Amino acid sequence: MRIVLVAACALVDVEGRVLLAKRPQTKAMAGLWEFPGGKVEAGETPEVTLIRELKEELDIDVTAACLAPLTFASHTYPADAPEKEDWHLLMPLYVCRRWSGTVRALEHSALEWVRPVRMRDYDMPPADVPLVALIRDFLG
Repeated sequence: MRIVLVAACALVDVEGRVLLAKRPQTKAMAGLWEFPGGKVEAGETPEVTLIRELKEELDIDVTAACLAPLTFASHTYPADAPEKEDWHLLMPLYVCRRWSGTVRALEHSALEWVRPVRMRDYDMPPADVPLVALIRDFLG
C-alpha cells in the first residue's frame, strides 16, 4: 500500500479561532474543509513543506520556529476513481500562532476562522475528523 506523507497546520488567530480551508472543486474530496498544508516533497521536512505550502495556499510567511507539532493522523483511504489502489495518509499536524502577511485563499474555494467548539459543524476528510477533538482540548 502506498503511504502519502502530508503536513498540515492549525493556524490559530489572536481570538483562538482555527483556520479551515475548503477544498476546491478541481481536487479530490472537493468541498470538504481541511487544515491547510500539503504533500511532503522529496528532501523536505514537514516544517519546510508547511512553510512552502502556507505561502502557496494562503500567501503568508511562517518560520519553522513558529510551528509546534501537536499530533498526527493515520488513515487508510480506499481506492477511488483517480486512485487505483488503497493508500494510507500519514499527516503530522502542527499549530502556528504567528505568521507574517494577511491570510487569503489562493488555492482553496473559501476560508473560515472557526472557534474550536464549532469545528464539528464543518464536513472534513475522514483523516481530519479525529484531530478536531484534540485541537478543541488543546485550545480549550
